[in-house]
Amino acid sequence: MRVQGIPYQINWKAFKPGTSFFIPCLDAKAAEEEITFITNRLQMSVVIKVVIEGGVQGVRVWRV
Repeated sequence: MRVQGIPYQINWKAFKPGTSFFIPCLDAKAAEEEITFITNRLQMSVVIKVVIEGGVQGVRVWRV
């Protein structure tokens, strides 16, 4: 998966309900679109929120 040109490797098989991950980014809308595209293809239900963690803006993705 690429977010703003930066490749991220997510172990989608290990992404179980109740877990989450954070991706730092400035363009949250583009990141959300990429994540939504992939999770829809994998038939995963997720919640995506724009957050600031440790002073860094990004998106946190929870599998539900």
